[in-house]
Order: sequence, then C-alpha cells, then structure tokens
Amino acid sequence: MELSLNWITLRVRDLEASLNFYHDILGLPIERRFESRGKQIVMLGTGAQPKLELIQTIDQTLKPECGVSVGFEVKSLDEAIEYLKSRGIPVLRGPITPNPHLRFFYILDPDGFEVQLAEHS
Repeated sequence: MELSLNWITLRVRDLEASLNFYHDILGLPIERRFESRGKQIVMLGTGAQPKLELIQTIDQTLKPECGVSVGFEVKSLDEAIEYLKSRGIPVLRGPITPNPHLRFFYILDPDGFEVQLAEHS
C-alpha cells in the first residue's frame, strides 16, 4: 500500500481568527471554502502539498495541550522570527538547534495549537 498525506484537520473556535493567522500572517493560500453539515470549512495549501483543513466548531474535540503541532518549513528562521514579532506573534519556544542542519521554534495559533517553523540547511 502506498500512502501520501492529504490534509491535517484542526477544529477551531473562530474560523476568521484562524484564517487571519494561517492565511493573512503565515501566507497559506485558501484552496477552497465551503459548508458541510452546517459547519464552515476552509482548505489551505497549494498543489500537491498536504493541506490544512480548518473546521469551525464550538466544541473542540482535540485540545491544544494534547501534544499535536503543525510544522512548516521556512527559508530563513531569523527572518521568520522578525516578521512574526512585527505582526505581534511571540515566539513560544526556541530557536532550538537539535543538530547542525536543523533549527526551529514554536508559536501558538489562535486556538493554542503549537505551530513549528523550521529551517533545514
């Protein structure tokens, strides 16, 4: 069996706040926006990359403290930190350098989910 990752789903309380974070600040393009069974859903991402699916819901079934994080690659970690600080997004943890070829840090999304930004060299 051959698998590839399609999407990761986050159930969010405020879809517009999450869109501001993931689309406006982080720059993920909106692939499509629709309603299903009374819930607003947005798919973010491009092309063949895995998507990030945001579903607005009052009751989150996955709590931020459960240990799930979403990770993205950046070209320059230092530029990413400065950009996010200019947008009022503080660094939660890091930068962390576990080996000479990897540096990363964490920020929080509006629902408290950890978002990791990583630079590989």
